[in-house]
Amino acid sequence: MNIENRTKISQKVTLVGAVVDLLLAVFKVIAGVIGHSGALIADGIHSFSDLLSDGVVFYAAKHSADEADEDHPYGHERFETVATLGLAIILAIIGTGIIVNGFERLSNPSELLHSAWILSVAALSIFSKEALYWYTLKVAKTYKSDMLKANAWHHRSDALSSIVVFVGILGSLNGYLYLDSVAAIVVGLMIIYIAWELGTGATKELVDTSIDAQQVEQLRNAIGMISGVNNVHSLRTRKIGHRISADVHVQVDPFLSVSEGHIISVSVERVAKECLENLHDVTVHIDPEDDENAAPCKDLPERAQALGILNKALFNNKCDGEIKRIQLHYLDGQIHVDFFLPLSCLSSDKSYDEILTKLTEVVRALPEFGNIKVYYG
Repeated sequence: MNIENRTKISQKVTLVGAVVDLLLAVFKVIAGVIGHSGALIADGIHSFSDLLSDGVVFYAAKHSADEADEDHPYGHERFETVATLGLAIILAIIGTGIIVNGFERLSNPSELLHSAWILSVAALSIFSKEALYWYTLKVAKTYKSDMLKANAWHHRSDALSSIVVFVGILGSLNGYLYLDSVAAIVVGLMIIYIAWELGTGATKELVDTSIDAQQVEQLRNAIGMISGVNNVHSLRTRKIGHRISADVHVQVDPFLSVSEGHIISVSVERVAKECLENLHDVTVHIDPEDDENAAPCKDLPERAQALGILNKALFNNKCDGEIKRIQLHYLDGQIHVDFFLPLSCLSSDKSYDEILTKLTEVVRALPEFGNIKVYYG
């Protein structure tokens, strides 16, 4: 996906929405004041709030595409998430204010004036905001932007509220004066509901809620099919803006070389990204054994200390002279040892069995160490 193109189209659709919001807000507030319609004024205030939210979306769309830097090593995608949460908060505040105002007007309803004018403005709002909703939603789906999707629903909320306003005005003009205030209250409730939906989704992302369980299982199965992967565990996912990040532990043969383990991890990353389209960051941990429920080797001495213990024991038993290399394997709560000796050892007066027996005696006397193997070359 072209990030630069995504940013430009996001800014374009936001600017179009902002122009329409400005014109509608002005028309509705003026018509509401002239026609004494509290519902239409509330709807106009809602449209003015869209201008603020459009500004937030425009800013986030511009900066979410920025490359990772020293302060944001994982990128700026969550600017979109924060913007979505900001939109939700703005909507909740506005919805509450509209409801309070609606109840105040309900106790003292007034007769509406200029019926044709205020009905025409309400109808214009319905059609224009619905058109903006579909336009913005199409772009949001194309570029997989939750922020634009949130803004699309903001447009839909205006269209729905305008329908309620239209019905309320129509009822008030037919003698039911209280319907105009009722319509304003319903608009406020609708706005708060949409704010709750948007805010919940954004909050889940900010607290690193996992992606859909079905997608996680799909990813687990794909990784498990890779040659060399014996088990998949500790698979964790989260959303970062429109992208997905994952980290996973894969269990492999404990006696593989480091380079082969690395190649398996490269395969895991490749397959994972092929499995989930928006997966952009995969951290793979190679395990020689299942460490999900326990870490049996965590209290064992690390390599430098283990080699110090081992070399001291070998020196004290006078059997360290021919050893070229020592390889350690941390498995099952013990350190298993591979000794590499030159072929010349086999031509001396000591046999293979004698060397193996001697080294085994030395190693088994050490509490942290387990089995040994001897290689010649």
